[in-house]
Amino acid sequence: MLAELLAFALAAADVAPPPPAAASAATAAPAKLKYPRTKRVDVVDDYFGTKVKDPYRWLEDDNSEDTRLWVAAQNAVTDAYLATIPQRTAIRERLTQIWNYERFYATSKHGKRYFYMRNSGLQPQSVLHVTDDPAVDGRVLLDPNALSKDGTVALSGMGFSDDGRLVAYAIADAGSDWQIWRVRDVDTGKDLPDEVRWAKFSGASFSKDGKGFYYARFAAPLEAEKLTALNMNQKVWYHAIGSHQNDDVLVYERPDQPEWNFTATASDDGRWLVIAAGKGSSPERAVFVQDLAKPGAKPEPLLSRMDAAYDFVDVVDDTFYFVTDRGAPRKRLVAVSRARPEEKDWREVIPEAKGTDVLSYVSSVGDRLVAVWTRDVKSAVDVWDRSGKKTADLALPGIGTVSGFSGKRSDSETFYVFTGFLAPPTVYRLDLPTLTSTVFRKPKADFDASPYETTQVFYPSKDGTRVPMFLLHRRDVKLDGRNPTILYGYGGFNVSLLPAFSPSRATWLEMGGVYAVANLRGGGEYGKAWHDAGRLGKKQNVFDDFIAAAEWLQKSGWTSADRLAMNGGSNGGLVVGAVMTQRPELAAVALPQVPVMDMLRFHKFTIGWAWKSDFGSSEIKLGFDTLFAYSPLHRLKKGTAYPATLVTTADHDDRVVPAHSFKFIAELQADQAGPRPVLARIETRAGHGAGKPTQKGIEEVADVYAFTVRNLGMDLPAGFGARK
Repeated sequence: MLAELLAFALAAADVAPPPPAAASAATAAPAKLKYPRTKRVDVVDDYFGTKVKDPYRWLEDDNSEDTRLWVAAQNAVTDAYLATIPQRTAIRERLTQIWNYERFYATSKHGKRYFYMRNSGLQPQSVLHVTDDPAVDGRVLLDPNALSKDGTVALSGMGFSDDGRLVAYAIADAGSDWQIWRVRDVDTGKDLPDEVRWAKFSGASFSKDGKGFYYARFAAPLEAEKLTALNMNQKVWYHAIGSHQNDDVLVYERPDQPEWNFTATASDDGRWLVIAAGKGSSPERAVFVQDLAKPGAKPEPLLSRMDAAYDFVDVVDDTFYFVTDRGAPRKRLVAVSRARPEEKDWREVIPEAKGTDVLSYVSSVGDRLVAVWTRDVKSAVDVWDRSGKKTADLALPGIGTVSGFSGKRSDSETFYVFTGFLAPPTVYRLDLPTLTSTVFRKPKADFDASPYETTQVFYPSKDGTRVPMFLLHRRDVKLDGRNPTILYGYGGFNVSLLPAFSPSRATWLEMGGVYAVANLRGGGEYGKAWHDAGRLGKKQNVFDDFIAAAEWLQKSGWTSADRLAMNGGSNGGLVVGAVMTQRPELAAVALPQVPVMDMLRFHKFTIGWAWKSDFGSSEIKLGFDTLFAYSPLHRLKKGTAYPATLVTTADHDDRVVPAHSFKFIAELQADQAGPRPVLARIETRAGHGAGKPTQKGIEEVADVYAFTVRNLGMDLPAGFGARK
């Protein structure tokens, strides 16, 4: 999980033809836009003898008055353009209706209390509830909507004491990754005086006695640099309840390894503190353990080589259970003895699966091991005992994605969530003695899924690799090449794109569109080999996979270049940027969201250095050669007709800093040939995406879809819009 947070948390070149002549007046393109003037400065970097100009370096300073004025000017042009699109209002209204349904998230039990998150529909942020009886609606314990007038303060983490008496919760302001941890008494609903600042990418793990919690934090940055300063030298601390942060106890640090990051977890039995150490976004880990039963004991290495993924599951006595890809590229569960931690002495509990199944994670609950697998990009679940015997397969309600199964070895129940592309998340209660599932919370969204279906296809990439892709579409779709289609991809950091319901996708289907999700290499869909095939010197495979998906969709009659939009966020925004600069004729619309666009300087801001594990670095010759070959900012060419482009970013994004988008759109506006618009939508008081208030999310999607409708020449189906 930490690697995913460090990566991105968070998930469409010759001349494309203009919108078809048959497009209605409502979707006809306006006259060529006049973009704000963006000054160019004389900045040149020398990379191993190659001179690289960086004329928009000044836009990296998002606190300067010049940058603020430039952002305001860009937003003014974009707002004026979007205001001319008549379908925008209907899209926003229908999005709002579909989004407006009661949503629940997996329930967890601590002591005799049950905790869960709920959103009534359009609340800016979901609310934490607690109850003593899961069959009875709980009381509000923590409502983040009361913490700000504009709904931009979000819960970004929680940890519970073993008895359920205390909850440590982290808040994040305006989408920032910075966390402030506070502690609330569950009985009174009141906060204690505790406050812990400058944590990032951290959880809170209580000691067994509930007297404090373990967490990780960085040194405090300068105020003016808190959204851009490098985040390095993370340390593990223990905070005693009722004390000041200045009195927190330093548990573990590695000043000799400034790029290491840490996750600290207190074991279920309270005896051990397990510290997982990683470097950047790489899934490889080292593991250190501290015997909390021995006063003064220090963390000692258990698995010190950082040679594979080691995801901690549980510890019984002095035997530790880890999901690992050591000796198993698609992962297995092993038991490691504290006395004999060498690999030759490991006991395999759940072996690597045959075929292509990947062991996603294992939960130790009710003295059982619940194993969640990814099977051709869909979830499967089975149950094992600790001797390594599979005892049952858990039937799921359909093809989709499952999450949850948290709990303790003493629990007799657990909860999980199931969702699919066309099925909103439903919460189930699992009775562990009988392994019987019952519906616990079922949402009712204002969306009729019956006219639509999900199809999974496999297509060949440039090198012949078989790549999976999901297609969401009407059952009566015609393969005439005229379907407006959004192609979405990510392809990085071992992140898998599994089926999940989205109000925005549901709205797109009602708008008459096809939605395609390509499971590109670089993700984790097929384990370590799939990830490795799309990183470092093999990153071009990711772009080739995306290009091949677009070509397959067009060749198979699903769509055509003038009816195709490319979309991706964060690392997926990089994919869109790379593909639109390599193949500008491939699609009519490009929608990169919070994208990484400057591959030569990404490592110089906040947590960007952590992405070297996937991208490499321009600091070495081989890395520079690889990155410079596809860096979207540096591949733009003057006089090229690029797709209509709407780059979306946010002023408080301190993961992928907005300078990536600022510099890219400035250069794109200078280089674009032809009438297709290239615009930036720059959100205020928002970050990389996590914690974005509901209304801001709806407005952004409505603007992105309105832009897409205009530039694909779409006419919305008769009757589309808000229901009465």
